[in-house]
Amino acid sequence: MPDAIWQKSSYSAANNECIEVRVGVGAVELRESDDPSAMVHTSPATFADLLDAIKAGDLDHHA
Repeated sequence: MPDAIWQKSSYSAANNECIEVRVGVGAVELRESDDPSAMVHTSPATFADLLDAIKAGDLDHHA
């Protein structure tokens, strides 16, 4: 997936404290912008479930 471009949320602060994501064939990678070596790999379905949970507010109690 090295050709895929990392994307940052439009809600991210200018000080690089955010999560970046890139999507490839059959995989999604997430990384911490201030520590790019810290990466998580997951499936598109699992990532979609995470986004649905965030949008529904299911994880707000962790904030």
